[in-house]
Amino acid sequence: QVQLVDSGGGLVQAGGSLRLSCAASGRTLRTQDTAWFRQAPGKEREFVAAIRKNGGATFYADSVKGRFTISRDNAKNTLSLQMDSLKPEDTAVYYCATTGTAILSTIRTARAYSSWGQGIQVTVSS
Repeated sequence: QVQLVDSGGGLVQAGGSLRLSCAASGRTLRTQDTAWFRQAPGKEREFVAAIRKNGGATFYADSVKGRFTISRDNAKNTLSLQMDSLKPEDTAVYYCATTGTAILSTIRTARAYSSWGQGIQVTVSS
């Protein structure tokens, strides 16, 4: 079982940047398919970005493509999400998630992931 701890959230003005981190223990992230999801008040949890364990292929939601970058630091066993050009609609609680192997067709769905971080608040003011 992987334990995940999210950090790095906060309050930022529109157009600003934040970097989220997810520290993992129990398993090395390079053996896991990993992702970021977010959930805004009153809305369902939605996919943000994912990175595959083999080859490091990345996937993004259309709403964040070109603004967010997912990356993995194998030496530090951490997952990161660099968020630039933030918009008020990016306001949400962000979660990192991992699983051993995600079927490609489900990689954007929450049910594909078995371990979750506790979530971190990101608030973007207009």
